[in-house]
Amino acid sequence: MPLKNYLDQRPALKRWVHYLLIPPGEARPRRWVSWFVNPFIHQRHAKARIRSSVRLDVLPFNSFMLGAGSLIEAFSVVNNGVGPVEIGMNTLLGIGAVIIGPVRIGNNVIMAQHVVLSGLNHGYEDINLPIREQPVTTKPIVVEDDCWIGANVTITAGVTVGRHSVVAGGSVVTRDVPPFSVVGGNPARLLKQYSTDTNQWESVNRSVKSD
Repeated sequence: MPLKNYLDQRPALKRWVHYLLIPPGEARPRRWVSWFVNPFIHQRHAKARIRSSVRLDVLPFNSFMLGAGSLIEAFSVVNNGVGPVEIGMNTLLGIGAVIIGPVRIGNNVIMAQHVVLSGLNHGYEDINLPIREQPVTTKPIVVEDDCWIGANVTITAGVTVGRHSVVAGGSVVTRDVPPFSVVGGNPARLLKQYSTDTNQWESVNRSVKSD
């Protein structure tokens, strides 16, 4: 049985282990976890780079992977507390990115400054309980290979951005983006798509729709 499933079935033990790993009320792991546990569990390629000012809130019970040639730029935050974060090869996370798992980013992806990807949502339905005390839900975000994500973009939980697509700066992406597409706006709309009939990028005028 995986350790995470074992702990999920034993709430008291899970609370104790959580206390050992993370100070109460915080998301950042204790220093001993960052120094003596994570380096032996997570898969960070020797040729990947993480700037010294990055806040790496990664814990051993969910995966964190960073492929060869990839770079996480200064002042970014990466958090795998509620879901894995996996980043492929030759991918750039720009200055001030926020990545909250579950998130999978492919190879050769470019992310500009202040991009936010969060696979987490807070429950709010119980009006008698503060939102911060309600359960969280997660849906994986996937950014496929060769994409370009512009500055100040937000991608919400459950969204897949298809291969070789572009998200214009300032967009809020709430639905899947087809491969070989350009989207923009709030909420993001389909602006262009590559046509295999004409071998050209052609303008379109309709909302981005999920499959």
